[in-house]
Amino acid sequence: MDRAQKREMVDQLGQIFAESGSVVVARYSGLSVAEMTDLRSRFGAAGAQFKVIKNRLAKIALENSGHGEACDMFVEPTGIAYGSDPVAPAKIAAEFAKQNQKLVIIGGFLGETMLDDNEVKALAAIPSLDELRAQLLGVLSAPASKLARTLNAPATGLANVLDAYRRKQEEGQAAA
Repeated sequence: MDRAQKREMVDQLGQIFAESGSVVVARYSGLSVAEMTDLRSRFGAAGAQFKVIKNRLAKIALENSGHGEACDMFVEPTGIAYGSDPVAPAKIAAEFAKQNQKLVIIGGFLGETMLDDNEVKALAAIPSLDELRAQLLGVLSAPASKLARTLNAPATGLANVLDAYRRKQEEGQAAA
C-alpha cells in the first residue's frame, strides 16, 4: 500500500467514524474465511458493513476526527462494524459473538460517545429502527381502529334491533 492509498484509507476511516450511526470495534482473530463471509453477509443483510482495518491507519483517522482516546482499542487484528442504523451493527456483532467465541467485541462509538463492550451489548438489546417504527405505527393506529369500532357499534346495534324486529314480525305472520 503506497502513501496515496494510505491517505485515502485514513480519509475513508475518518468518514466512517464521523458519519456512521454507530461503530463497533471487534477482534476477529481465529475466524475462518467461511465464518468471516457469514459475518459479512449478516451485516450486509442489515444494511451494515464489517471491515478489517489496519490499526495504524485507524489510529491516525481517530486522532484526526477527535476520537484519540479510542486508539487503545486498536491493537491485535481488529475489524469495525458500522452502519447508518445505530443499533444494527451492535445487534449483529453481539449475536454473532454469542455463537462464535472468536469474535470479541472491544467497544465502539455512538456519535461522539465512546462505548465499552458492555455498553455495545446494551445497545444491541435496543430494538432496531425498523422495529421501533413498527411499534410506533401500532401505537398510532390503535386509537384509529378503536374509534372506527366505536363509531360502527351504534349502526351494528341498530341493525341487530331491526333484524330482531323483522324476525318477530315474521313469526307473528307465520302464527296467524
